[in-house]
Amino acid sequence: MSNRKYNKVAVGGTFDKFHDGHKKLLSTAFELGNHVEVGVTSDSFGGLKGDIDSCEERMNNLKSFFSNWSNFTVVPLEDIFGTTIYDEDFDAIVVSEDTEHNAVKINEIRISKGMNPLDIIVVSFVLAEDGNPISSTRIRCGEINKNGLLINNSKK
Repeated sequence: MSNRKYNKVAVGGTFDKFHDGHKKLLSTAFELGNHVEVGVTSDSFGGLKGDIDSCEERMNNLKSFFSNWSNFTVVPLEDIFGTTIYDEDFDAIVVSEDTEHNAVKINEIRISKGMNPLDIIVVSFVLAEDGNPISSTRIRCGEINKNGLLINNSKK
């Protein structure tokens, strides 16, 4: 018998430039849930953020991270809701500070459909060396690496 708090937990994201913030978000979901459904933005939905790695590449990065777990499924996300607005089995959703508003929207839809709202677990940002959050955008721009260390861009 598991001592995890929730039976089924949702977590989702683009997971581009897989970094320490993503690891914290996913680890929290796995610590809390007997089963974790990981939604990964599709190329078309995720591409709205700009120049990101392909869904296939992002999924390959996740597979190596998931090597210690077997209690998960991965589904594509075509919108911010995924299966959370249809599947009554979810108990909780794990989100970052900047996506908490999406979880609130999900709960509004669930309640309007007569479904139980999800417990919302907000995971704080992982900060880079400069005290600002690690983000895929900052990594793409060459400001920091995936562990939040500053990259010296001065060229002579």
